[in-house]
Amino acid sequence: MVMKMKNNKRVGKPELLVPASSLEVLRTAVIFGADAVYIGGEAFGLRAKAKNFSMEEMAEGIRFAHERDVRVYVTANILAHNADLAGARAYFEELKELRPDALIISDPGMVMLAKEICPEIEIHISTQANNTNYQTYLFWYRQGAKRVVSARELSLNEIREIREHIPEDMEIESFIHGAMCISYSGRCLLSNYFTGRDANQGACTHPCRWKYAVVEEKRPGEYLPVYENERGTYIFNSKDLCMIDHIPELVRAGIDSFKIEGRMKTALYVACVARTYRRAIDDYFVSEDMYRANMEWYREEIGKCTYRQFTTGFYFGKPDENTQIYDSSTYVNEYVYLGTVDSVDTRGFAGFEQRNKFCVGDTIELMKPDGRNMCARVLSMYDADGQAVESCPHSKQRLYVELSESPQQYDLMRMRAKEA
Repeated sequence: MVMKMKNNKRVGKPELLVPASSLEVLRTAVIFGADAVYIGGEAFGLRAKAKNFSMEEMAEGIRFAHERDVRVYVTANILAHNADLAGARAYFEELKELRPDALIISDPGMVMLAKEICPEIEIHISTQANNTNYQTYLFWYRQGAKRVVSARELSLNEIREIREHIPEDMEIESFIHGAMCISYSGRCLLSNYFTGRDANQGACTHPCRWKYAVVEEKRPGEYLPVYENERGTYIFNSKDLCMIDHIPELVRAGIDSFKIEGRMKTALYVACVARTYRRAIDDYFVSEDMYRANMEWYREEIGKCTYRQFTTGFYFGKPDENTQIYDSSTYVNEYVYLGTVDSVDTRGFAGFEQRNKFCVGDTIELMKPDGRNMCARVLSMYDADGQAVESCPHSKQRLYVELSESPQQYDLMRMRAKEA
């Protein structure tokens, strides 16, 4: 439920908005607590390397979500060139029939097309539009936008001031968790310069994560390392945003939608983040004391996601040298995703599509949507032909597993990386 105004105070829970890279991940986001999901089609979004959705998958995803009262937003946030417009028109015509709940757009020309072709679908203005002040919000409101995504460079004080200057029925969406871009709300030229793949056309190669050295102009070919350790330095490599400790401040700033970054992330990542923030938000709206009492659980669970260490970004002032990672570009990855239970037969065997190898005799963890984690021993395993197998080395193999604990549909199976 998005917050509304009552007696000049914001009431109701903020929306938890979760990314989905595929139909599998969309289902995971919905089951593990999202109020809304955002997805990309096969064109006109800024995550060309994500799996993305065909029109058939998008229709199925919207149906699945709507049956569970979860909203679906579709990204169309490229900075369009003339050659893009005819295709965008046809794309919006198709989306009109699928009826997602909103389109996430950054380009004014794309906004005009969406208003013309599918005026019944809400328009949300992407963070790519660099929305840093309340006059920008008012501009987009007058163009018919229902919601604007704040630039990541805003502090909570700035967001609070925006809230005070915009209409009550206009919504603010802000990123609260995930990767931070080193360029101004994603407007980066490094990828285009180095590889010819344009970040603003959806093809970013993430050169901000690469290892760099310095070259003096008159000494070409002489690479001077900038030492942080023996492996070199990663001068553009930001820590990941995490605001799990600051739900009260986010709510008081007047943010309507808490957005998770990660439209290229796995089902395990999405399940971990969605479930943790779902519980934190719900606990806070019971009482702040409950929220504070459960903080260690939130921190422990959010640490089971892949991440690059954490920062609060710009929310409490401009970042300093402590928000960068200088010695590595790799993720912390403590758990391995094994698969999601999609069926349980009369014997109690869990059916699933395997994602990573594990063996009979291993102890795995069933991650349940209600917040419980249940350890279970793998007693036996069978392939799609009913043949017993001792392990599952082939990705996406259809399998049935007997566990020491009773699984349920949508349980996510994982195990510690050091045990995998």
